[in-house]
Amino acid sequence: MSLIYDNRPYKTRIKECLADDFKVAAIKKAQDVFYDKRNSVVDEVPEWLDFRAEAAAIRDHVLNNLDYYVNQFAENAEKAGSKVHFAFDDKEATQIALQILRDREAKMIVKSKTILTEEIGLNEVLEEAGIEVNETDLAEFILQTAVSPPSHIVVPGLHFERNRIRDIFAEKLGYTGTENPEEMTHFVRGYVRERFLKADVGVNGCNFAVASSGTCTIVSNEGNGRMASSIPKTQLVFLGTERIVPDFKALDIMMEMLNRSAVGSKISNYFSMMTGPQKPGEADGPEETHIIIIDNGRSGILGGTFQEMLRCIRCGACMNICPVYRHISGHGYGSVYPGPMGAVLTPLFKGYEVAGDLPYASTLCGACTENCPVAIPLHELLMEHRHIMADIEKTRPKAEEAIFTAAAKVFGNATLFDLGTKAGAIGMNMISNNEGNMPKWTQAVPVMGGWTKSKEMGSLKFKKFRDLYAEHEKNKKKKENK
Repeated sequence: MSLIYDNRPYKTRIKECLADDFKVAAIKKAQDVFYDKRNSVVDEVPEWLDFRAEAAAIRDHVLNNLDYYVNQFAENAEKAGSKVHFAFDDKEATQIALQILRDREAKMIVKSKTILTEEIGLNEVLEEAGIEVNETDLAEFILQTAVSPPSHIVVPGLHFERNRIRDIFAEKLGYTGTENPEEMTHFVRGYVRERFLKADVGVNGCNFAVASSGTCTIVSNEGNGRMASSIPKTQLVFLGTERIVPDFKALDIMMEMLNRSAVGSKISNYFSMMTGPQKPGEADGPEETHIIIIDNGRSGILGGTFQEMLRCIRCGACMNICPVYRHISGHGYGSVYPGPMGAVLTPLFKGYEVAGDLPYASTLCGACTENCPVAIPLHELLMEHRHIMADIEKTRPKAEEAIFTAAAKVFGNATLFDLGTKAGAIGMNMISNNEGNMPKWTQAVPVMGGWTKSKEMGSLKFKKFRDLYAEHEKNKKKKENK
């Protein structure tokens, strides 16, 4: 899977998503649960807004001095025994990983959940090279088995019902048990643990990298990240350049924000800190650790209008409140980064030609901005995308541009606006039916069909409030003059 996994037209994707009743219901239920839990644990922290401001300041400080912190992290990671590699884009990152695996004649890897490897399409590259890839996070395991893209960045298998999971396991893995979640989980656990013991290489992401010590951290609820980092002899860690904090004090603040915002919990079940490979006398850990630091478009965002987007800590809080995500689900975006954060980030990585519709997948209500733990002004950045596409790069259809240019002139001139509304009232009254609504035949007209198909629009009245008010004032003066 790569960053964009569905290249079909935006409208095609969302129609398909809206027609999936189970998926829509599952997303709504999950949003309600996560939002309520998030509010509950946030309300327990009176200083939440202070923490939020400090977290945003930490992220801005790192981004404004990113070259320094990347170098500091790399130096300290190598002092701790890790080997650090730098990758400019997804192709370079996957080729570095592939070469490391080939040098060790690796045949099998185990992976903990890492959205960055989905962004760069790691699995496909390794599988094409004949290397067996095993996802070990339960949700990611389900997606890999079902060959399905994620629908959320924190709970990627949200769109699957238990009956379907049971059928998939039975068909592809020979599962003979029931649809009971606990029973299916035990089955997956046994299946995956065998691969932990056989795997040549373990692959992990990194929630935050600590520059002062060269430490990589993993946050998980299943312990699979720790298994992948402890058992295989070789460990690969994939790190986005922006996912760095200066020190452990800053890490403490970021963890406070991440756990509460992501799943509404005070702490995660597992939190692992890895500083280099296994040391003498330690019971477990890899013999060698490789850290691949990936740019993949991030440096192009630095110093520009959208730099604040790089604050993102991938908690999913914005999609847990977004009304658009609630209806079209993550699959409506066609990107491994869905929701408001994906609608901002994906066009920055892939351009408006590929992802230009995503900034319009928003009501601009601002709920995403309000819930973001690092105060990213998401709705403002979405609006900025629209401004750039419409006014600077002129990527919108010419007909749309002409219509809105004409509308701007009309709305900006009181006389034209008054004449336009009166002319519109006359026109709508001429075609309205006896009930005063737009008739059904208008649905067949290409220009207005999409507008009138799903609704009945009341016709405009020729006399507007201003006209009535002016008449009222005129009559009032007449009475006063008598």
